[in-house]
Amino acid sequence: MQQVTVVKPTKGQLFMKFIKGLITLGGVILISKGFSLLAAVHGKEIPESYFSGGYPSILALLDSEFFMGIIFVITLAIVVYVLYLFLHLHEVAVHKAEAMSSAHTQIVFALSLCGLFIDKTWWVLAIIIAFARWDLVSNRISKIINDGIKGNQS
Repeated sequence: MQQVTVVKPTKGQLFMKFIKGLITLGGVILISKGFSLLAAVHGKEIPESYFSGGYPSILALLDSEFFMGIIFVITLAIVVYVLYLFLHLHEVAVHKAEAMSSAHTQIVFALSLCGLFIDKTWWVLAIIIAFARWDLVSNRISKIINDGIKGNQS
């Protein structure tokens, strides 16, 4: 049975994580404020009679340019993260070929790029090449050819 050791972060490491979090939060707030200065909401005032119980309390929040700036930054971050994940998904064939030390790594990379920019069929071909066990494929093809030459049927 293996003994697991738990490494506790030092006070310096915790302080650095706290500082990084504050800088990140400050950056998001600063970018949100910047976008809110660029935005102007041009709409009509909706009369209170349109609502059954008066103005909804969330209406003031939705009319806030700063809040819309935060929503824009969050939406932009999500879109960038999803694009980043799609890029990693597209590179799964290349990573598999590199992990197997395959001789096909360059062709898999080229087909993966063709799949990204031209047609998805090339990406599927790259996946097949990267994940195929070529030693087994070549042995089976050799056996089929050998059986055909000898006239054996299996």
